[in-house]
Amino acid sequence: MYLIAIAWIYVVLMMALAEALSAQGTVLGAIFTFVLYGCLPLSIVMYLLGTPMRRRARLAAEAQQTSSAAEAAASSVTAQQTAPVETSAAQPDGDGLAPGDAVAPKREER
Repeated sequence: MYLIAIAWIYVVLMMALAEALSAQGTVLGAIFTFVLYGCLPLSIVMYLLGTPMRRRARLAAEAQQTSSAAEAAASSVTAQQTAPVETSAAQPDGDGLAPGDAVAPKREER
């Protein structure tokens, strides 16, 4: 993938040099040639070709995050089982739930 990008930039650079060094060409024309024929299309193509790699990296990061969260939850459950549960104002009924979860949501049957 990078070999094609390097080759394309080389070709466009040669086009820009030919534009700048010709009798009828200008440096501004060479700059526009390099940007509009080289950098802009190449950046779009490289972005599109890199999409599967970014997707795999994102899914791997999410999988690692969920596995580390599951390990943390398992270790906290183990720690709660071995340590005595203290009742306090933060845990009004002492069942180990967070203060916001002290009351179970009402289940409505239809």
